[in-house]
Amino acid sequence: MTVKQIVAVGGALLAPETGNFKLERYILDACGKPKPRVCYVPTASGEDTNYVSRFFETYARFGLELDVLRFFRRTPEDLREFLFGFDVVHVGGGNTRSMLAVWRHWGFDAVVREAWERGIVLCGSSAGSICWFEAGLTDSVAGELRAMTCLGFLAGSHCPHYDGEKERRPSYQGLVASGALPPGIACDDGAGLHFRDAELGAIVASRPEARAYRVERVDGAARETPLETRVL
Repeated sequence: MTVKQIVAVGGALLAPETGNFKLERYILDACGKPKPRVCYVPTASGEDTNYVSRFFETYARFGLELDVLRFFRRTPEDLREFLFGFDVVHVGGGNTRSMLAVWRHWGFDAVVREAWERGIVLCGSSAGSICWFEAGLTDSVAGELRAMTCLGFLAGSHCPHYDGEKERRPSYQGLVASGALPPGIACDDGAGLHFRDAELGAIVASRPEARAYRVERVDGAARETPLETRVL
């Protein structure tokens, strides 16, 4: 029986300089294959070469087959044939709004949903974690943080970098309290949400202080509840 899986991480993936690869190892283990094939999708960063280099530097230590799906250079003619050859799809960070606009133009939003339904593990941090939810808190537009509509594979809203950027916590709580964002889950950098068949099955962290929080609207105000997190 095929299990649909998403691992959405608040931040701190693809950081080889830290020497901490616990979340990447967790993601690879989730697919249940000894040598999973991993595809990186760096659309949100405009396919920044530094982001791509960090992907290869991080995952190469596991001795895996790696490739990159590009939309700003020559793009595969058959996106389904290309993507369905992988076991893990890792979506990089950057501008979520621009990323989703490109994906929708190419019809990749439908392709990546089909990949998920086939059992290919979807993962990522920042833009690569926001995108899977109904809505999220984004800095894609200059100025104040704002709500945006996302792919809707997962119910509710999401906020990454909850402890990494000081404006994230009050902005997310304010938008949930006002009803501009539906209730959801916020993640510190280094905390990951593992969804199985669109249900939250585990919360894991690559560092002891990283946490996740459920944020809800109660009597017109935001209520934040820490969630049980397992340190890897």
